[in-house]
Amino acid sequence: MLEDLTNQFLPSTVGGLVIGSIYALVALGYTMVYGVLRLINFAHSEIFMIGTMASLVTITAIAPATPLTGVALIGVMVLLILVSGAVSGGAAVLLEFVAYRPLRRKGATRLTALISAIGASLFLQELFALVVIPWLTGKPGRNQQSAARVVDRETLFTIGNADVRTDHVIVIVAAVVMMVALDRLVNQTKIGRGIRATAQDPEAAVLMGVNIDTIVRITFLLGGTMAGVAGALYLMEYENTVYNVGFVLGIKAFTAAVLGGIGNLRGALLGGITLGLIENWGAIFLGSEWKDVIAFTVLVIVLMFRPTGILGESLQKARA
Repeated sequence: MLEDLTNQFLPSTVGGLVIGSIYALVALGYTMVYGVLRLINFAHSEIFMIGTMASLVTITAIAPATPLTGVALIGVMVLLILVSGAVSGGAAVLLEFVAYRPLRRKGATRLTALISAIGASLFLQELFALVVIPWLTGKPGRNQQSAARVVDRETLFTIGNADVRTDHVIVIVAAVVMMVALDRLVNQTKIGRGIRATAQDPEAAVLMGVNIDTIVRITFLLGGTMAGVAGALYLMEYENTVYNVGFVLGIKAFTAAVLGGIGNLRGALLGGITLGLIENWGAIFLGSEWKDVIAFTVLVIVLMFRPTGILGESLQKARA
């Protein structure tokens, strides 16, 4: 056991940082919507799935003959991130308009909105399995969809016995850049002040001239864009997707949001990285088949002993 820990600790740490970065990007959507509307948007996992599908179609259209390097790789990665972010962001706005806004205008309860979110999640899964994926790929919609490799997985440097490859660096750096940009936008721009004002007191925000519908739309757009970027990075790293790829990953991202402090943008980053590391370190002792169990055990423990998460601060209390 001690020998396994010694041999696998550093490679598991690198793997934990990679998957943790993807968890963190998806967690941002959960935490932003909860911070503004007090709604757990369970259909957010399907927004992530849509991002992976957008990247799949883009990679198929590009059809790289060999894995890319240098300027060509940077150009393709930027294209994947832009396409997936735009498609997922648009899908999130449409989801808000169809599934949540009518309920919000009628003053529906949070339970009603939660049921609507679950229904929207199942609808999107089946829509893609039965209609969209066969139309896009010409293959059965419930099968795994494989993508061509776009990144030449060259080892850039070694830490102990852990190889840090090109794809690892791209995922971690891209995730951190996107999260820092979102944090700056929320804390240092007029749009960000509107989001925080709405989260803190919607009625007072209206009196101060804030358009609530616009702010909610922007919140879904930003969260969906982050999920789309996560989808592009996920497809690049794992090279396959499926119509329900967001189900388990979405629950883990929600766990990451709760772990870091749901409603807290920096908490989403901390929670995602922490959950990724805990999963991978736990797999050293229990085996990789226990990763899902480890993640959900973490969620139960957090809810029992610190339901506000590690940081605890909510979006409403973020400083102007």
